[in-house]
Amino acid sequence: MSKMGNCAYEPGRDCPLCPRLVEFRQQYRKSDPDWHNAPVPTWYPGNDAEKGALKVKLLIVGLAPGLRGANRTGRPFTGDHAGDLLYATMKKFDFAGGEYGADPNDGLALNDAAITNSVRCVPPQNKPVGAEINACRPFLLETIARMPSLKVILTLGKIAHDSTARTLGSRVAAVKFGHNIKHAMGEHTVFSSYHCSRYNTNTGVLTEEMFDDVFKNIRDFISFSN
Repeated sequence: MSKMGNCAYEPGRDCPLCPRLVEFRQQYRKSDPDWHNAPVPTWYPGNDAEKGALKVKLLIVGLAPGLRGANRTGRPFTGDHAGDLLYATMKKFDFAGGEYGADPNDGLALNDAAITNSVRCVPPQNKPVGAEINACRPFLLETIARMPSLKVILTLGKIAHDSTARTLGSRVAAVKFGHNIKHAMGEHTVFSSYHCSRYNTNTGVLTEEMFDDVFKNIRDFISFSN
C-alpha cells in the first residue's frame, strides 16, 4: 500500500501527506466525532466508482471540502451553500437528477458527471497552501486518467483551475483563469467558472444566470462532440 492511501486515485482516511491538514482533521475528529473528518472521495455516477468512472463526460473540480459541508457529510459540495447552487444548476442541465437534500442519503444522483476537489481534505479558513495543493495533485491526475469518456473538465475558482492546468501539463500563464472561459489543455477541454461560494453569490461576483451560461456552454460542447 502506498503512503498516499488505499489506491493511486483516492487518499486513505488517514492520509499523512499534509501535516497541517492532518492536525486540523484530528481536531475535528475530537470535537465532532460523528462528522466525516477525512479526505472526501470523488463522487461518481451510480453506486460503483469503477463503472461510474467509465461514464463520466463532465468532471467538476472544486477547491477543497467545506468544513461544515463535505468535511461533515463526506460527499463533495454537500451541506454548504455552494452545493445549493451547484446541484440546482446540474439538475437544470441534466447532469444530476433527484432531490438535493444536503445529505449523502438524499437520493440525488449524477448523470455522466463526477465531482472532486483539488485538495481532498478540509483546510483551515478554506485556504490550502501551495504544498498541500501540490501534494494532492497526483490524486487529481489519476482521477482524470480513469475517465475514458471525459469530454469536459469544469474548474470552480482560480486555485482549482491552476491546479488542473498543472495536472494536465499546461503553463498557467498560457491558460489564464476567467469566468466562462474555455481552454484546450493537452487532450482535454477545460471550462472555468467563478466558484459558487456564498461569498461570490452574495456579492454578485457570480449570479445564477452567469452559472447557467457556463453549464449551457458545456452541455452544448458535449452534445456537439458526440
